[in-house]
Amino acid sequence: MATRRHPTARQMRVGAELRKLREAAGLKAAEAASLLGVNSTQMSQIESGVAGVSEERIRRLAANYTCADSELIDALVAMAGDRTRGWWEEYRGVLPAAYLDLSELDHYATFRHDVAVTHVPGLFQTEAYARALFAYMNPECPENELEHRVRHRMQRKVIIEGPDPMPYETVIHEAALRIKVAGQAEFRAQLVRVLELSEADHVTVRVVPFGLDDFAGAGSAMVHLGGLVPSLDTVVRDAPHGTAFVESAAQLEHFRKLFRRVREASLDSERSRDLIHQLAKEL
Repeated sequence: MATRRHPTARQMRVGAELRKLREAAGLKAAEAASLLGVNSTQMSQIESGVAGVSEERIRRLAANYTCADSELIDALVAMAGDRTRGWWEEYRGVLPAAYLDLSELDHYATFRHDVAVTHVPGLFQTEAYARALFAYMNPECPENELEHRVRHRMQRKVIIEGPDPMPYETVIHEAALRIKVAGQAEFRAQLVRVLELSEADHVTVRVVPFGLDDFAGAGSAMVHLGGLVPSLDTVVRDAPHGTAFVESAAQLEHFRKLFRRVREASLDSERSRDLIHQLAKEL
């Protein structure tokens, strides 16, 4: 059984979901291993994403786990069987793994919902804005690595600007639209770019204004990526130790509710565009 040195977040998710199914069935790892004719170490490698798993083995495990969720099993089969090497692989060993994992999750997502509080969402950022942001947050970053980060961020936009864009909705706090990450001219160009993208049929932009009463959602920044089935959704959050990928059913439901609350507090699309346009005129 071939093993991977650096499994991606998507590969680890397949293993994690198989482990959840096993635990729900009340079986030990050794018992599951015997169903596949492998040892406990190999079973551990499958459940950690270090080793791949075939469609036949996924379906055999599901049958023995008495899992009746055929849509979930079909989705896991599709995820396990995809051998696509996406554009992000050119950054393997160049940028932190979390950058590549997010790009991969973006590529396969069925939708994306963002809440942005202090910065313009990454998918909207101009090159000048992204460069200024990376340079400030990583002052010791070598120039060549800084350029890799900027170029990677620009390439990620393919999911909303490419030939097959996904549905994308973002709620942006007014703070992110006022903090001048770049110079005045560059920042005005950034706001204009947000306005341009907000006109696309597959993009929804809503703004939470400063003057809103009873808004305690300043800590709600997130990226919510839709999976092939809802139980395979992923929420991505920045954490003190780095990027955190949230996958448990309870936490996913918590962040779905949080996104709905923030969205309900925001202005509608038309009023949001009016506010952004006014902010751009003030520069």
